[in-house]
Amino acid sequence: MPDDLFPDDAAQTERTRETILRYHLSWKHRDLEAVMALYHPQIEYNDFYQQRCMRLGELREYVENNLPRRPGELLEHVDRIRIDGHTAFIQYCTSLQGGEGLVSFRTGEAITVRDGLIWRINEYATLVREARGAGEATSSRPAISRLGLSTRQLGQLAQDLQDYFQRSQPFLDPELDLQQVAVATGYSRNQISHLLNQVLGESFYRYVNRARLQHLLDGLQAGSDLKRIDELAFAAGFNSLSAFYSCFKRHTGLSPTAYLKQISSRARTQDND
Repeated sequence: MPDDLFPDDAAQTERTRETILRYHLSWKHRDLEAVMALYHPQIEYNDFYQQRCMRLGELREYVENNLPRRPGELLEHVDRIRIDGHTAFIQYCTSLQGGEGLVSFRTGEAITVRDGLIWRINEYATLVREARGAGEATSSRPAISRLGLSTRQLGQLAQDLQDYFQRSQPFLDPELDLQQVAVATGYSRNQISHLLNQVLGESFYRYVNRARLQHLLDGLQAGSDLKRIDELAFAAGFNSLSAFYSCFKRHTGLSPTAYLKQISSRARTQDND
């Protein structure tokens, strides 16, 4: 790249800062036209998560699908925006709902400004998983997908899936399968499978059984007996007691009998207080 392509003076950093601030506020306010107006006619947007390079003609649909869906829905920045001459570096975190641990994408963007417009964006993502209760990440790796969903869209998918399970409780059907969930949520089977297996780190049936177990635990009361808890397991959608007992032990660390004793003991302690 020729040395004289960008002005080599201190004012360039301030001009870049002004452009990046307008860009940031346009995303925050969900203003599609304002975002598009800030792209240079020769824009090159590299989304390395999707292994996709986009030019101006492809970006309108991409931006529209990635804008915040609700007012006040902000990205969690993990560092201040750093600007050096004509380039800005932005790092943020997208937390995903669901899964057996805490899952997030840590995304970085290197944005180059030319003539007061966004000329190039290089966006990359690292997938981070943390065990519940652990203070440090247990694994992290570069994330790659060719399923047509960005990291922001995967965050939306995870939220949509959780909202659907909470609102409609499809897990109560013991015959629930992936195709039914795909039709109900409007996503493809492959997209949901990628989210669950490659991002959240669990199979579809583990995800469903975890929802069934949480539904059952929410309905348990002190004084429940083992016979009743077995009945509740079937009512929650489990189609076998072996699957139920395995799921119960994996998520609570206790057998149903030990768990019932624990909540009964806790209830007696509270009554004595």
